[in-house]
Amino acid sequence: MASKSSTISSSNSTWTPKQNKLFEKALAKFDKDTPDRWHNIAKAVGGKSAEEVKRHYEKLIEDVKSIESGTIPFPKYR
Repeated sequence: MASKSSTISSSNSTWTPKQNKLFEKALAKFDKDTPDRWHNIAKAVGGKSAEEVKRHYEKLIEDVKSIESGTIPFPKYR
């Protein structure tokens, strides 16, 4: 039961701009072949579990696929 409630709160966790930047840098440093990749990224980000950073990455991949498929339009920047 405790793991279910922590999963719910983890899936709804918020990410600060600083955490997102640290996440991006850690993704570049720890590639898919790095042992304990998600733990290393979580440590680099701080305040997030390995499960949270993995879920954040999976969401990022979903977003990129949606943009590339044309499901979500590219944002219009000035």
